[in-house]
Amino acid sequence: MSLEWSDSQDTINWHELQNLYRLAPLGDKSVELLQTVFTNSRFKCFVRDEAGRLVAAGRVLSDGADCAYLCDVAVMPDHQGTGLGRAVVQRLLDHCKGHRKIILYAVPGKEDFYRRLGFMRLLTGMAIFEDQAAAIARGHLGEV
Repeated sequence: MSLEWSDSQDTINWHELQNLYRLAPLGDKSVELLQTVFTNSRFKCFVRDEAGRLVAAGRVLSDGADCAYLCDVAVMPDHQGTGLGRAVVQRLLDHCKGHRKIILYAVPGKEDFYRRLGFMRLLTGMAIFEDQAAAIARGHLGEV
């Protein structure tokens, strides 16, 4: 399987990226939201297959030294289980070398995937979501 890797969003078709997130499935994210969050992210990764189809993406918010937040790693269902997600995460982690901490929150059920990449449970992590009830229902939030 021949893959083309890019760290630039210059040639990204935002509708294609929107479709990737919908199918991965990481939810329905608008084109406008995706363009904003990727533009404001310090590190990005995009992967295309031999046919030129966008099959994976991810991003990192970072202050450049202390804290990096790995987020929105998505892989097309037909490429999941091939090691591509692991490779995307590793590429993003390589960009974060030198940061004092790298954090993420995982989709419920994916914790073991990230544990195998060196992540550990953050015991003091807390969050405020726009829709707290939906975040609780999806398993992202619980009572302290």
